[in-house]
Order: sequence, then C-alpha cells, then structure tokens
Amino acid sequence: MSSQTAQSANRTAAPGALLTPSEVASMFRVDPKTVTRWAKAGKLSAIRTLGGHRRYSEAEVRGLLTGVPQPRASED
Repeated sequence: MSSQTAQSANRTAAPGALLTPSEVASMFRVDPKTVTRWAKAGKLSAIRTLGGHRRYSEAEVRGLLTGVPQPRASED
C-alpha cells in the first residue's frame, strides 16, 4: 500500500474534509485528469485553494462512489 493510499485510508470523515484530485482518482480508479474533467463538466464540484489547486468534498465524493457499480468477480 502506498503512503498516499495509507493517508487517505487513515483520514477521518471530518465534516468539510477535502480530497486532492489524486485521492479522488484512486477511489474511482481513474486518472487524476479524469477527475479534473469531471469538475469542468459539472459532474463534481471543486473548491479552489489560494494556489489554484482543486479540492473536492469528501462527503460528495463518497456519495458519488456509492452510486458507482462495483466490478463483480468472474464466475469461472
């Protein structure tokens, strides 16, 4: 497990917690650029830091994640 994955796994679900594009991407198993495209398309709301970086609401991301179908194990 990478240190970034460990950090996001240990993160508490504090109200107002924000996630980086990389953390969101690892949750959905997509590239961080895909997360940025989702934000630009309005599928995911982003908050901009003072440095111009995007951050995403953990509550919103987890809500979207529950609606994503999980891959089923193949029955061979």
